Amino acid sequence: MPVKNKAAFGGDELGRIYQSFVRICKILNYISAFALTFIMLLTVADVLLRSFGHPILGTYEIVSFSLAVVIGFSIPSVSLARGHVYMEFVLERVSPGAKAALNILTRLLCFVLFAAIGYNLFLIGMEFHTSGEVSSTLKLPFFPLAYGVGFACFLECLVFLFDIVKIVRGEYE
Repeated sequence: MPVKNKAAFGGDELGRIYQSFVRICKILNYISAFALTFIMLLTVADVLLRSFGHPILGTYEIVSFSLAVVIGFSIPSVSLARGHVYMEFVLERVSPGAKAALNILTRLLCFVLFAAIGYNLFLIGMEFHTSGEVSSTLKLPFFPLAYGVGFACFLECLVFLFDIVKIVRGEYE
């Protein structure tokens, strides 16, 4: 995962925290990549075995759970690498100060959004845990998935905070 602005935060304490944070995001990204590969292999195996009259029980559930891991766990890494789509046509027409202010505003709004999503996922996870809710075929519990994606949302909040610090320091590209 190429991370833009690797030199950000230099060798100070915040730099060490940032590098540890990047490592955590990379681990989640590797888990996400493994889950995506697993989905592909499971789907191929299910299609092949289904043609012989022996489908894999619970494939739909496993793929659904794995897809939540793929999407949720990859979000912080994609944001760190700035691999998402940008709409910069407005920012190209404003002054550098206004651009920085707009960048900070959007990061703050995104922070609030992902904090709310993460918080609600943890609430849902607690509800799933206490109720013992599981999937219908394989009886897989839902709560670890809600907690995991909620954790990834909180990591995404940290991405936005680090972006704000970079913008304020003038290190944001």
